[in-house]
Amino acid sequence: MTHPLYPALNVSSSPVMTQSNRTCPDPVITFKYSLYATTYTIIFVPGLLANSTALWVLCRFISKKNKAVIFMINLAMADLAHVLSLPLRIYYYINHTWPFGRFLCLLCFYLKYLNMYASICFLTCISIQRYLFLYQPFKAKDWKRRYDAAISAAVWLFVGAACSPFPIMRNYGLANSTNTCFADLEVRQIDSKVATVLMTAAAELFGFVGPLIIILFCTWKTKVSLRGFQIPPQNGNERQKALRMVSMCAIVFFVCFAPYHINFFFYMMVKENVITDCFLRSFTLYTQPFCLSLASLDCCLDPILYFFMNSEFQDQISRHSSMVIRSRLMSKESASSFKE
Repeated sequence: MTHPLYPALNVSSSPVMTQSNRTCPDPVITFKYSLYATTYTIIFVPGLLANSTALWVLCRFISKKNKAVIFMINLAMADLAHVLSLPLRIYYYINHTWPFGRFLCLLCFYLKYLNMYASICFLTCISIQRYLFLYQPFKAKDWKRRYDAAISAAVWLFVGAACSPFPIMRNYGLANSTNTCFADLEVRQIDSKVATVLMTAAAELFGFVGPLIIILFCTWKTKVSLRGFQIPPQNGNERQKALRMVSMCAIVFFVCFAPYHINFFFYMMVKENVITDCFLRSFTLYTQPFCLSLASLDCCLDPILYFFMNSEFQDQISRHSSMVIRSRLMSKESASSFKE
């Protein structure tokens, strides 16, 4: 799947004349179908199981006083919404046809970017909260759960509105062909190049650069706090947990979202013919499908944030796993005794 501001890569672009007056045709990307189908197939099962389990445990068994639990619940919801749309994507990239109608195509397309930017926002919220509560523990005691709920609602409203242009710009291509979807949809072209550049800059600033700076700052300040002298053992343990939490947020951000947004910047420069070097143009176009595939891996990496960074989550998973194992052993014993 391509970014809504990208042209479909399987549509050959007009050759670009470089500074040396040599024709520089853009490559036609043909491997993206198998790449997307394989990536989404690998992500679907573990993503579905991990996020369903995480959502169940976070909602039913984790204390709502636990730090960042509301943000984790919303993060799991965003991931699960995207995971549930993957079977339709897999079907399309294997069969190269879309029989499910216009609405489902645009909905699945929308959920991809809703998941991406909602995940970025909630990872940023988790990092900020852990950092603030670490440096202002008295404020953490007075913090109410409804504050996190209000922030989460604001995030959904903001991200939902910000992502709405994505399917709108692809709706034009879907109107011309009812059997295509995702990467094969044409893009509604913007007449003004200035408007395109401004939209790209705004998306990069608010969707990538801003959250990146915030997460890096929180990670750095949390790490610096561990170097303080005469830290009580309990306080030191809390700081270690906070560092693991914000560090995991940074890892997910860099692995999944940084490649996509870096590629997006260069791709727009290629689209506007600012970049004329043949190698750089080809490299940007070839790496785009890989960057977009990495962006979906957050559905599998986010559950690691819940399990390894939250001791209460670990305890609940272990306890319920033990209960399931014991019940199965007891059922086997009762069945064997009945046969005897």
